[in-house]
Amino acid sequence: FFHIGGDECPKVRWNECPKCQKRIKDENLKDAHELQSYFIHRIEKIILAHGKSMIGWDEILEGGLAPSATVMSWRGEEGGIAAASMGHDVIMVPKDHCYFDYYQVKDTKQEPLAIGGFVPVENVYDLNPVPTELTTEQQKHILGAQANLWSEYIPTSQQVEYMVLPRMAALSEALWTEPQSKSYENFLQRLPWLVKLYQRDGFNYAKHVLP
Repeated sequence: FFHIGGDECPKVRWNECPKCQKRIKDENLKDAHELQSYFIHRIEKIILAHGKSMIGWDEILEGGLAPSATVMSWRGEEGGIAAASMGHDVIMVPKDHCYFDYYQVKDTKQEPLAIGGFVPVENVYDLNPVPTELTTEQQKHILGAQANLWSEYIPTSQQVEYMVLPRMAALSEALWTEPQSKSYENFLQRLPWLVKLYQRDGFNYAKHVLP
């Protein structure tokens, strides 16, 4: 797999760029969204020629999706639902559940610096990676989910551990357990046993949901 990104494309600048506007005209494209799609399709051909498969953030849906692309749905479930409905594979990474570089509590005064946002352990546990809006056949395109942790605000491995643990345990159970069998309260009751392993191995875990 080859992840091309494809997010945060400054279409305002493309609308002001004479070279971009010339490309839109030369390729008979409607607008900057179709220009992005045109570019993604070109990249896809290069990736496929080297025997790779392409992954991109859900912005690559804008203007038309490349045929072989796998979509990482980060702005919510909507991009993943749209991609799976079109027969594309999807990795669910909705920011309200899977962004581990977000704060874990609302009162951040005592917390290490984070990029912003708010994803407590309960939000992570509540993730259902397979949207019920999809048909049984479409649900097969949901490959799973992923936690995202960008490190521009995280200078040490100890802080990485703090941001990941125990949220990673909550995500693991959310992915490995059928929705009808999940219980956040039961998860919290079992968590102290996992914490003993963190303590044994010297991990710097977050203690917000512990008694």
